[in-house]
Amino acid sequence: MDIEIEVNGTIEEQEVIELYRLNNWSSAEKPDQLLPALRNSHTLVTARASGLLVGIANAISDGHLVVYYPHLLVHPDFHRKGIGRKLVEAMNAIYGNFHQQMLTADGEAIEFYKAVGFVRAGKTEPMWIYAGTEH
Repeated sequence: MDIEIEVNGTIEEQEVIELYRLNNWSSAEKPDQLLPALRNSHTLVTARASGLLVGIANAISDGHLVVYYPHLLVHPDFHRKGIGRKLVEAMNAIYGNFHQQMLTADGEAIEFYKAVGFVRAGKTEPMWIYAGTEH
C-alpha cells in the first residue's frame, strides 16, 4: 500500500467530515468550525491512499518552543498499517527540536502515543472545558 504524506496540503470538507465521523469524533458535527480550525493550524499533515484521505494530523504552535497536537485520526480501515506513525514522524520532522510537544490522549490512543515516544508529563493532570460528547 502506497501512502502519500503531505504537509499543508489541501483538504475538502466532505472527506474531512467523513474521516471524523468514521472515528466518532464529535467535531464532525461542527464543520463550520472544524474546517477553518484545520486549515488555520500551524501545520496540517494528510495521508492519502490512491487519493483517499486516510489520515490527518494538525499542530498548533508558537513556532519556536511549544507545539500542541490536537488531532490525529486514521481511517478505521487503515488502522495498524503505520499511517499514524508516519503522521507523527512528519510532525516530528518539523517540531522535533522544540522544548515541549504536547497532546491529550485517551483510550487505545495512549498506547500508540507511548509507542511513538510520548510519556506522561510528570505529575500533571489533563484538564479541559469540553463541548464534545464522545468522552
